[in-house]
Amino acid sequence: MFPMKTKKKKIIRLTKIFHFETGHALAGYDGKCKNVHGHSYRLEVTVQGTPIDDPSHVKYGMVIDFGDLKKIVKKEVVDVYDHALLLNKNGGYRDIGEYLKEKGHRILLVDFQPTGEMMLFDIAERIKAKLPGNIRLFSLKLYETGTSYAEWYADDQEG
Repeated sequence: MFPMKTKKKKIIRLTKIFHFETGHALAGYDGKCKNVHGHSYRLEVTVQGTPIDDPSHVKYGMVIDFGDLKKIVKKEVVDVYDHALLLNKNGGYRDIGEYLKEKGHRILLVDFQPTGEMMLFDIAERIKAKLPGNIRLFSLKLYETGTSYAEWYADDQEG
């Protein structure tokens, strides 16, 4: 008797790249980055899923339309972070942030130290909350400079 063939799940990963400009300052840091400064960030967003297997579906063969992924990341990340100043509201910059907000500046007072590493946790939560149920956020890569980046992988996260 021959073993029954099982249908293998076909998983594909898609990556879309985004760019935004953001300023930040690291409260309590012992180096130059305690000063307000900015970066031209490059964000690589990788999702995974199974291509739609219904020939009658308008997006047949796609895991997710790149345009749909772009809409999510643009609204949840790029439009939030671009040309904003991130300051830790629990650090010594709250008053400066509030003052600049009153003057019409885009200030994000966050409850974390705004390093690239911590920004990735925030970005991951923003994206995961908006992805369709059949799509999984696989990884993020955030370049702070052309030669320095931090990475986030779903498999590395607890819970």
